[in-house]
Amino acid sequence: MLSQRAILVLVILIKASTLMSQTLSDTFLRTLHQRTSIREFTQQEVEEEIIEQVLRAAMAAPSSRNVQPWRFYVIRNRALLQRLASELPFARMLDHAPMAIVVAGDISMGNPTGEQIHNWKLDCSAATQNLLLAAHALGLGAVWTGVYPYEQRIATVRTLLELPDHIIPLNVIPIGYPAQQPAPKEKWDPAKVEFRD
Repeated sequence: MLSQRAILVLVILIKASTLMSQTLSDTFLRTLHQRTSIREFTQQEVEEEIIEQVLRAAMAAPSSRNVQPWRFYVIRNRALLQRLASELPFARMLDHAPMAIVVAGDISMGNPTGEQIHNWKLDCSAATQNLLLAAHALGLGAVWTGVYPYEQRIATVRTLLELPDHIIPLNVIPIGYPAQQPAPKEKWDPAKVEFRD
């Protein structure tokens, strides 16, 4: 039989666990709702440990059949960032971002002759969302700039990064410490929800 003291300790631990779970849930939901696109950055470099945490979060994403077709290219070379900024129409902020991550799909993975060849876009999008949320949670700012399905943008990124044909860039994500704090947009729209009870 448990003593009264042991029972008290168990009750305290259970309550603490419940409170911690609620706090983690609240923090996660706050991160989801407060994340917004950041296009202005300070010149502070992003630490290696932070970059790894962001990439680990990206790779924690689900993928069809667990193929994990994603590839990540971390760009810190100033000349390369400036070339991308000048050649990609909606990525001008790369000119002053301290770094960027290109998320790309390896279409040679999985079953490239079957339906799997199309899933890389979904898998890499899930990884990108994780990356963006992790960046925000870690105090960074980031913005998704689209590359795929635009042939000219794909060719630009492929050429500048010297990517083989089986690697298709999905996006370029400028990342850094935010120089602005825009309010997140309210996107909740109950008119877009239908229940089928």
